Formats: sequence, structure tokens, C-alpha cells
Amino acid sequence: MSVTEMFADIQGFLSADQDIREDIRKVVQQLEQAAREILTLLQSVHQPTGFKEIPTKCAKAREMFLLMVEFHWTEHWRFVLQRLAFLATFVGYLECEALVTREEAAKIIGIEVVREEGFHLGVEDYLAGVLIMASELSRLAVNSVTAGDYSRPLRISNFINELDSGFRLLNLKNDPLRKRYDGLKYDVKKIEEVVYDLSIRGLSKEPDNAGDK
Repeated sequence: MSVTEMFADIQGFLSADQDIREDIRKVVQQLEQAAREILTLLQSVHQPTGFKEIPTKCAKAREMFLLMVEFHWTEHWRFVLQRLAFLATFVGYLECEALVTREEAAKIIGIEVVREEGFHLGVEDYLAGVLIMASELSRLAVNSVTAGDYSRPLRISNFINELDSGFRLLNLKNDPLRKRYDGLKYDVKKIEEVVYDLSIRGLSKEPDNAGDK
């Protein structure tokens, strides 16, 4: 084979690779659009009137997850996968005020948990999603006070502290994940400030149970 023929073959591989990248880019755009739509839906829970609609919004979000197509795993959409993990865990929390497992989150999204079975939710992507959810809950705690729901911040505080204790047990070697975990302490502090403010105003009380919404 001549040098010209060799480079012609190489160009063929490069062209094929570019086509694949373009296909992946289009798929990522579809996933990102789906994630944006779900996020827009869930943002309404931060509105004063949104708290009454949490069950309805969660049910709708689950329907939207089902509309997504199953794709093969690739590094190219790790960001959007982590966002979907966040949305799934956020839906799970809003429904039962508990942390959904990686398996449950993957089921909500409609993907696998085992790499060999195709597009899957890895441990690190799941943990990243959980940390994003923690940040969203700190925001929800603030907005709960505005809506007059004074017991919710206390429940969120207990939940976030439990999350923090769980993450402390992990030996995180993934730098981006470790940096994201460093932000959890600010979420904890923000929620503690909300709870403290409620306490000095005489508005705080321990919730009877976690399901008191």
C-alpha cells in the first residue's frame, strides 16, 4: 500500500469519526433539551403556589423521563447525564423526602446501572447528581420560608446533614466530584442559617414525621 493510499484510509477513518461525533452531538442536544424541559417543570415548586402541586409536578416529570430514548454510553454526554441524575433524585426527594438509590434513579431516567448493559448511570455520575440536588434543596429551603412552610427547612436540614455524613465516608478520587463535594458545606451552612433565622423568630418546630409536607 502506498503512502497516498494509507493516508486515504486514514482520512476515511477521520471522516467516519467526524460523522459519529456529529451523531453524538445531535443526541446530546436531544437529551439536553429533555433535561431543560424537566428542569423548567420542577422549578415551579419554588413558587409559593408550587408546593401544593409537588405531587402533580413529580408525576409529570416521570412521564417526561419516559419519553427519552435509550442511547449507548459515551463520555460526550456525562454533563447532561449528571443533570438527569440530579433531576431524578430531586423528583425522588420531592415525592418522599428521601434519597433514591442509584438503581431507582436509573429506573426513573430509563437507563441501566451496569456498563455492559448499555447506557448506564455510573456511581460517580449518580453522586454528582446527588450533590447538585443538595444545592437545589438549599434553595428550596429559602423559598419554603417565603411560602410560609416553616417545617420544610428543618426536614431539609436533617436530610442534608445525613447526606453530608454519608459523603464523609467516601474516599473520593475523582477531582471534579471532590470539588463539587466541597460545595456541599456551603449548602449545609446556607440551610443552617435558614433554620437559625426561623428559630430566633420563634417559627421553627420539629416536624412530626418526614412525610409532613
